[in-house]
Amino acid sequence: MSLNHSDETHRNLLARVPGITGRDLPEWFEALEAGPAFLRFDDRVRWLRDEHGLAHGHATAIVHEHDLRRAARLFG
Repeated sequence: MSLNHSDETHRNLLARVPGITGRDLPEWFEALEAGPAFLRFDDRVRWLRDEHGLAHGHATAIVHEHDLRRAARLFG
């Protein structure tokens, strides 16, 4: 699964995550890192949706942003 929305939509989804979920992005990133060791993007999105009740768009944005930040740390 790939990111199917624009950079602007991605930023807007991320900006709404704290208000909608009650958790900031770093908390979601910690949840992803502490959760099951899924390698596939869509498995991590599905886990956030199923385990935490997130909407698909927000789960996708969180996983994508987590991947971007992790890559920046590793390769930055």
